[in-house]
Amino acid sequence: MRREHPFVVFALIPAFFFLLMFYVYPTLFNLQNSFTDLSLFGLKQGGEWIGVANYVELLTSSGFRRVLWNTVFWLTIVGVTVRIVLGLLLALLLDSMVLAKYRLTTVSRVLLLVPWATPPIVAIVAWRWLLNPQLGEVNEALLWLGVVEEPIAFLSEAAWVWPSLITIITWNTLPLVTLAFLASLQSLPKELLEAAEVDGASKLQLARYVIIPHLMPAIIVMTLMSTFWTFNNFVYVWLTTAAGPGLYTNVMATEVYIKAFIDGRMGYSSAVGIVMAAIMVAFGMLYLRFIAEREFKEVF
Repeated sequence: MRREHPFVVFALIPAFFFLLMFYVYPTLFNLQNSFTDLSLFGLKQGGEWIGVANYVELLTSSGFRRVLWNTVFWLTIVGVTVRIVLGLLLALLLDSMVLAKYRLTTVSRVLLLVPWATPPIVAIVAWRWLLNPQLGEVNEALLWLGVVEEPIAFLSEAAWVWPSLITIITWNTLPLVTLAFLASLQSLPKELLEAAEVDGASKLQLARYVIIPHLMPAIIVMTLMSTFWTFNNFVYVWLTTAAGPGLYTNVMATEVYIKAFIDGRMGYSSAVGIVMAAIMVAFGMLYLRFIAEREFKEVF
């Protein structure tokens, strides 16, 4: 084993190099910039040291509190919860005998992969067309059914924009969550289900006391991973609403872009990025506490 140590270290050098260049160095560079008044229009001159002024402005700004609320509540809590609940229900449906009875299991699972295989940009363009108030099929269907009397501007009205945005994100990312739950369901011993049914357990009791406890590790993992993927999301929000209407759907990732490349405040933008990184480190510690530590104990 000792003879293999130099080889292992040598093999890991490229990984550590890329980790250093693409993660550690940019983080330290942004941290330095966050204490300056660096401007996009004065990069050559650099920024003057202003200490924690950017952080004070950021944490006392009502606009940033709105951005933080959008990111934590709407984008992360609501978005992840909808994904987990729907993913669990879809997994139960795909694993049920109903689809197997009508030989729809394979077709259903293939159709489930379509949203996952669709690139996010393509999905966003398609949904923007579907939700268009003049030409969108969604409004045409609602008008034809008599649900509404006039078209709805789903991506422009404050009452509809967040539900619409969450719908787009969920449609494109739900298959991965569903497949993870489905794989966990298929590892559930059938003997447990049969024994519970023999003991007279109802469908609800079966789900509560047998299925959900078995799925709990997968639920925890997918919840934490979905939180990682969602919290720093930029593509869906920016390409769907451009943080609008106004700045109603502005989140932390779009705030970094707006402050840096529209307002030209690179130093302030770096401070926002550092706060984002700090929050993600907290999520990472949570992941290590509940997932990695348990897996390490199981291995050793």
